[in-house]
Amino acid sequence: MADFKVIHKTKYSYDDTVAYCHNMAHMYPLTTSHQDCFRTHVTVNPKPVVSSFRRDYFGNQVFLFSVEDPHRSLEVVVESTVRTHQSLGIDLSKSTPWENIYSLIHESTLDADLLSIEYIQPSSFIAAKQSYSEFARLFFTDGKPVYAAALEMTTYIYQTFQYDPKATSINTPIDQVLNERKGVCQDFSHLMIAALRSLRIPARYVSGYLETLPPPGTQKLQGSDATHAWVSVYCPIFGWLDFDPTNGKIITEEYIITAVGRDYADVSPLKGILFGGGKHKLKVEVDVIREQI
Repeated sequence: MADFKVIHKTKYSYDDTVAYCHNMAHMYPLTTSHQDCFRTHVTVNPKPVVSSFRRDYFGNQVFLFSVEDPHRSLEVVVESTVRTHQSLGIDLSKSTPWENIYSLIHESTLDADLLSIEYIQPSSFIAAKQSYSEFARLFFTDGKPVYAAALEMTTYIYQTFQYDPKATSINTPIDQVLNERKGVCQDFSHLMIAALRSLRIPARYVSGYLETLPPPGTQKLQGSDATHAWVSVYCPIFGWLDFDPTNGKIITEEYIITAVGRDYADVSPLKGILFGGGKHKLKVEVDVIREQI
């Protein structure tokens, strides 16, 4: 069990004046079996004329706001207090053989099984291609338990793909990531989801935060943490289990979940529509501060 204070600052600076803007933020940590969110406070400058919270289709807490005064910069600061829980030990070898999952969830009458079906379908960033199933079959051999195979894929991506923020952008195709073996957490998560869905295994995209520790003997820099992304895999009876291909492991208490969806398009931390502004500069700072219990 661990307690965290999370501070997520996003600032846009514009070359020209923005007349007004409408925005949607996924920065509110969820309360799940993995964690409890006790408090979240949002500050927007300039102050919005209209703001509200709502639950989206996927159960995420979404903050909506509109700034209607002319402005040259926009800053959003979200401060949250979260307690995460140590994951229960799961025997990955006892999970269902991957070939049986599709038929099990389609024959089931349980809500959890039926709701997982939509996470097999293609989505905005993730298409269905044979190259993804060929990649998946390197790990999902005949009769292998789904979680065990998913962990093998997770470890393989971590060990053989290069983390390189300059190699990709938000619109880089998954094919390029697979061929060049470079990218960031978003790319690795999209690739893993595409591979899983190609075998008709439900997989969803998870966004959140990861506590990063400085090298021994050095002080942690302010704003040195970052938003992060990983993958959740569904198995009947067991439910969803989260894997991080960027770091090659099942998530632990250092991970904080903010939103889940089919891919990045469903859970972008901050997006919206603005009128004016011209070119802009974006600065994001994240602090994940562990507090003493």
